[in-house]
Amino acid sequence: MDLFDSLKQKIAGKNLTIVFPEGYEPRIIGAAARLNADQVLKPILLGEAAKIQQIAQEKGFNLGDIQIIDPATYPEYESMVAAFVERRKGKATEAQAQELLRDNNYFGTMLVYLDKADGMVSGAIHSTGDTVRPALQIIKTRPGVSRTSGAFIMQRGRENERYLFSDCAINIDPNAQELAEIAVESAKTAALFDIDPKVALLSFSTKGSAKADQVTKVAEATKIAQELAPQYEIDGELQFDAAFVPVVAQQKAPDSHVAGQATVFVFPELQSGNIGYKIAQRFGNFEAIGPILQGLNKPISDLSRGSNEEDVYKLSIITAAQALL
Repeated sequence: MDLFDSLKQKIAGKNLTIVFPEGYEPRIIGAAARLNADQVLKPILLGEAAKIQQIAQEKGFNLGDIQIIDPATYPEYESMVAAFVERRKGKATEAQAQELLRDNNYFGTMLVYLDKADGMVSGAIHSTGDTVRPALQIIKTRPGVSRTSGAFIMQRGRENERYLFSDCAINIDPNAQELAEIAVESAKTAALFDIDPKVALLSFSTKGSAKADQVTKVAEATKIAQELAPQYEIDGELQFDAAFVPVVAQQKAPDSHVAGQATVFVFPELQSGNIGYKIAQRFGNFEAIGPILQGLNKPISDLSRGSNEEDVYKLSIITAAQALL
């Protein structure tokens, strides 16, 4: 079954709501209109209602009964400010909270925190930092997770060839503990999106074939991840060909239950992760869906600023599905 048909079935009838801070962006409005018309989820657009309606009319979008919230006239704004101050635990004054919550990303994140929305999708016109910063300050990471990470679902063809690449968006150079956490969170993400999680922690070495601090880090991360989540099949350190190609796996890692059949690929640092997914996308004609932010208490998703309406539509469905975790 197609990934998104499967996800639509999972979230059908759950009345999940996703807030979109970038309410004036046509790509966002178009995707929200489609999501609403398809009865996939309930969108919330942030901004001045008259302006959003005008843009929708000009672009030929039917907003139907989509909820629009204008932060400037929100009747519960003061209670939101108080909740933000409490959440920041002395790191923000009331005056600072008043200013920050005029930023739609902060406002939208607070709607999620206060259970007035199940998730948030932003980033069409904002940087990753603009989206992730309020998420880390307000939503925060789940117990046992020290930081969020960014995964991509890599999908190609009609045969539903599908993998997960992580971390390709957030952590520049995670240490062994952090890399282990990323591996475990990636396994959970894969399972949610109908990918049998066989997790390979990648390196330029396979089972000690090379010696370097970078290799040691991946080997240590593998041991930690295996201890953290023994229910998942996790192995490393593995070169990509050993992780992916069965005949190479037989030569390089014959005793591994992951080598040659990995579906989740955890890169040792951001540089290789970002390069890796873009090579697969451009050379291999994979569709890169994400980044999906992992490890947060509630789902917040970051769009690429080069995304189109279809990307917004799909990432919104993914975000809604994450709310079921």
